[in-house]
Amino acid sequence: MGRPPTRAKEYRDGFYIEVRNKGSQTGIKIIRKTEEEMILAIREYEKTKEVIILGESKNGKWIKHEA
Repeated sequence: MGRPPTRAKEYRDGFYIEVRNKGSQTGIKIIRKTEEEMILAIREYEKTKEVIILGESKNGKWIKHEA
């Protein structure tokens, strides 16, 4: 066992979603390069999992999109 990291994780550029089992508190983050790929992944996973859209990361910063 090592020491836990002290710096925050830097996210790569792309669109992020979190996929969880239904009723679970934790999940995994999935990255896609384009918004269209993200939407296809959401459609695939939402059949059996709970999907949360986290948003887009660019240059290590989260970008807010107006809906």
